[in-house]
Amino acid sequence: MAAATLGGIVGLALGGVATFAMRWSDRSDAAQDEPRPETPLPPGAAEVLAVLGSSAIVLDTSDRVVNNSPAAVAHGLVRGAELVHPELLEMARRARRDGVIREKEFELRKGPLGAATTVVGARVAPLGGDHVLLLVEDRSRARRVEEIRRDFLANVSHELKTPVGGISLLAEAILDAHDDPAVVKRFAQRIGGESERLTRLVREIVDLSRLTGEDVIKDPVLVDVGACAVEAVDASEVLAEERGIELRTEIGEGCLVWGEADLVTTAIGNLVGNAIAYSESGTRVSVRVQTTEDLVDVAVTDQGVGIDADEHERIFERFYRVDTARSRATGGTGLGLAIVKHVAENHGGQVCVWSEPGRGSTFTIRMPLAAQEAGRPTPEAAATARSTPPAPPELSTPA
Repeated sequence: MAAATLGGIVGLALGGVATFAMRWSDRSDAAQDEPRPETPLPPGAAEVLAVLGSSAIVLDTSDRVVNNSPAAVAHGLVRGAELVHPELLEMARRARRDGVIREKEFELRKGPLGAATTVVGARVAPLGGDHVLLLVEDRSRARRVEEIRRDFLANVSHELKTPVGGISLLAEAILDAHDDPAVVKRFAQRIGGESERLTRLVREIVDLSRLTGEDVIKDPVLVDVGACAVEAVDASEVLAEERGIELRTEIGEGCLVWGEADLVTTAIGNLVGNAIAYSESGTRVSVRVQTTEDLVDVAVTDQGVGIDADEHERIFERFYRVDTARSRATGGTGLGLAIVKHVAENHGGQVCVWSEPGRGSTFTIRMPLAAQEAGRPTPEAAATARSTPPAPPELSTPA
């Protein structure tokens, strides 16, 4: 009897131990299934992200965006709590797995539609125990500047080869024809023409390099834009007479800007020279200088061939020519309008164009009217000219 009672007690005890063990196991499994609470962001991280100019994104262990800078949304990198670009997401996952800081450059699509892309530099690093920080910098402008620099060097090399090669060939021709004075004279004249073209090209390359540097106008002075226009027109009189083109000027009073007179004269001269080169005999080129509110406008109008609308943005690029054959025939370097653009910008202004095929063109330089106080420019005089373009001119028909 006693043995049976003792056996029952032992059995109950073992059953209780087994039941407790099973319940403990279930609790352990349930605890493992529940997600572990994530640690919060380091103190001050959210405040730093809020003021960053570049795109900054923080991801948690489930790849959810838990914080980001305003720029990340503005550039289309973040939508809600989702990181949009899979390339950046994969980079973040790798950094989370191995804890290694990574940096890479990507070409990402700007949006779901179209083929436009943007170049970014991405850097990713672990942030605390449960987060990953992704910093994305837009490098599109830097890439564009590098492409422009590379194209510029290539174009300079090409443009220099043409006159240098021509001079070399003409020199050989003169040696071969040294006993024929007429041939020697003709080739010598052509060498002179190529030398002038080479000199003009080198001078414009130097001018453009200077204009794209820092502090182009270190000590601005009061510049009479009307006087600059008269000087530029006078320098073009001989060329205009040779081509049978009439030059007219209309100069207003008080057209003063702060800057450098030589640069303003060069810019106006380039516009007048272009107008003559692309106009037919018997037409007119007019130069008008006037003040409009707080601006000085210099408008050069021709009755030439005109320019298609899709060319308007590109004509101010270096070495870009609408009509390559005509430009070379007239000795153009393809740098004149680029110089005009930089001169206007260095004087706090801009240059704009109105043109239609068959109706001619009007190029307008707009610069801030000088405010004369104590002989120095005021901040208002140095402010950027308003971007509203002038109204299209009313062109009269050729005489």
